[in-house]
Amino acid sequence: MRNPVNNFFVFLTAFFLFLATASAQLQSGVYMAKETNGDRTLTHELKIDDTYLVHTVYQEGPAEFVKSLGGFYKANNGKLDIQLEFNSQYAQDSLRSLSIPYIMEGTILVLNLGKPLEFERGASLSQDLDGKWLFATRGPDTGQDRRGEANARKTMKFLMDGRFQWIAYHTETFRFSGTGGGLYTTDDGSYTEHIQYFSRDNSRVGAKLKFIYNIKGDDWHHQGKNSRGEPMYEIWSKRK
Repeated sequence: MRNPVNNFFVFLTAFFLFLATASAQLQSGVYMAKETNGDRTLTHELKIDDTYLVHTVYQEGPAEFVKSLGGFYKANNGKLDIQLEFNSQYAQDSLRSLSIPYIMEGTILVLNLGKPLEFERGASLSQDLDGKWLFATRGPDTGQDRRGEANARKTMKFLMDGRFQWIAYHTETFRFSGTGGGLYTTDDGSYTEHIQYFSRDNSRVGAKLKFIYNIKGDDWHHQGKNSRGEPMYEIWSKRK
């Protein structure tokens, strides 16, 4: 006759081995989840590369930005340990770091955000401009001073799998200045954004903005008109 206590410990051992294995398989990509909160349906977007993640929450209809946070992470023993660079709710919660339990199986990532929330990884889509970029200077390039990695004031763009996001923030004071994002495409020097959330002005959601781009070394030269219709020329530098 089998000992039920021994069987229980065998089950626990197998379960924790599964968690350790599943947690080790965290994959880069864009993950999406839906959360019902009363009469609201919130969209969660999670962009993850090898070292950095950004988690943004917004409502699609009516358009409403909820929050965004991000920073460098390490996956340790079934947890995502995150040193935040920005947190749109810092004035309310004072959070500069997080440790989030997670399980990953296939394309499904479950995060324990107070309660389990299931994210699904979208299809991979490689395009020009993929990666993280930091705003360097206004163009054209005439050898002027640049805002670099060491500068606490940052504006970053994170583009991955057909989705883009810009975030303006200060890494020392944690002052959050704004963010916006959605879908993007590149085609032979043409870059197009479809805005799905915009923290400064929800009425901007739904706008389609077209730009031209040129990659020179580690620089992205970005020209066109901004969301207010004003001409712009920006130079962004690839973040290592």
